[in-house]
Amino acid sequence: MRSAIINRRMPKMKTHSGAKKRFKLTANGKVKGRHPFTSHILEKKSPKRKRSLGRPALISDDDTPRIKRMLGARK
Repeated sequence: MRSAIINRRMPKMKTHSGAKKRFKLTANGKVKGRHPFTSHILEKKSPKRKRSLGRPALISDDDTPRIKRMLGARK
């Protein structure tokens, strides 16, 4: 009887493995990730621009709920 009760539970949510490699949550609940435009065609970009693009960026508020859901974070 006990095994029937255990089997009725919903399965656990799995963390999206691609998202956990690309994004990190800050202590305040914001999402940090990489800047776009950093992998190729770098010759025409200034050194100052490339330096600033190399630093982590905060992801926009519009994308944050979707990424948090993929990471399995609570609101």
